[in-house]
Amino acid sequence: MANSSKTVAEQRSYAILNVDAARDVALAWIAAMDLEAAISFGLPEIDDRYHIWRIPLLAKDRNTLIGEVVVDAYTSLVYEAKSTDKEMLERRLLRKKEHPQSHRVRKKQYKVSTLRNTIACGDSEDILPQLPAESVDLIFTSPPYYNARPEYSEYISYEEYLLKMRKIIQLSHRVLNEGRFFVINVSPVLIRRASRSESSRRIAVPFDIHRLFIEEGFDFIDDIIWVKPAGAGWATGRGRRFAADRNPLQYKAVPVTEYLLVYRKKSAQLIDWNIRTHPRQDLVQASKIKDGYETTNIWRIQPAHDKKHPAVFPEELAAKVISYYSFIDDVVLDPFAGVGTVGLAAVKAQRRFVLIEKNPEYTAEICQRARIWLGKKEVEDVFLIDCPSIYEDYSFS
Repeated sequence: MANSSKTVAEQRSYAILNVDAARDVALAWIAAMDLEAAISFGLPEIDDRYHIWRIPLLAKDRNTLIGEVVVDAYTSLVYEAKSTDKEMLERRLLRKKEHPQSHRVRKKQYKVSTLRNTIACGDSEDILPQLPAESVDLIFTSPPYYNARPEYSEYISYEEYLLKMRKIIQLSHRVLNEGRFFVINVSPVLIRRASRSESSRRIAVPFDIHRLFIEEGFDFIDDIIWVKPAGAGWATGRGRRFAADRNPLQYKAVPVTEYLLVYRKKSAQLIDWNIRTHPRQDLVQASKIKDGYETTNIWRIQPAHDKKHPAVFPEELAAKVISYYSFIDDVVLDPFAGVGTVGLAAVKAQRRFVLIEKNPEYTAEICQRARIWLGKKEVEDVFLIDCPSIYEDYSFS
């Protein structure tokens, strides 16, 4: 009965719990446009089917509806694509009529990124808003594994982990270029039993992550299965009991696979548009895939090990993703960069990189390795974001 007194927002642990909080977010968004003096708000409404708040925008001088702000209830971030834009609000405030030609679909222009190689020290939730919109051409990452054991996890609960992933996916949507790809390496995780009276359990992380991508404006493209050697999964301990006793019901398969889930930023443009309208057709031709490429969604790749990081993915995996889903000179982002495997693969494939890592020790390792990847001349042009003074020794500009 205790839950019956809670609002829907409270039951679902939304970040935006009431109308006042929803108005505050909308006010900050309107203030950024310098329109707060001309706009007031109607009564915010929650749409729990899509986990959003809708805040009506009214013209102060006549109290008429001129638009709305749509806010993600979980993250408190504004859905800019679903909210009424500044140009339309100003037109309606001034009571300007739309010209007939304004209804015509404008020809979309291909946007070339001006970002240079970038290394950022900090949480992606803080760094991604600093990047220009549509400035990244491919995102490839492997987020931290969720594990409920306190000594290995920074998340209080699985729900908190998913909320963090949602925020990163949403922020990544803004920086990703028109119709480009986000590829994520993720797998179910095993939560070991705390005592002999309890069972271990597996959490189907990829399927929850998939839901987040769809809700945040991505189209599902592919599921690629990364297959490791047969002995790779025995370290989890899964399957040992069955191997010893062979009793039915106790069978548990030893995990030797991970998922590469491939998503495309939702767009009215077909993939062919990204190819045809690219301003450097010479780079498009030079990026063509050679023989020997993966023809199925089963990729057999040896795991990688690195003494500086406990969970790196293989350079070969990054190299394949980068070559299949980007052009030469594109910008490749990894929001959970670790020690920079994606950066190394990007440089070898003649792409630019943006690497975000919140652990200062790992970020320092990226800086050190980038000197090797790029050489003395190019490393001086690497752009650093929020990197502390420990990087002064690396001669970055």
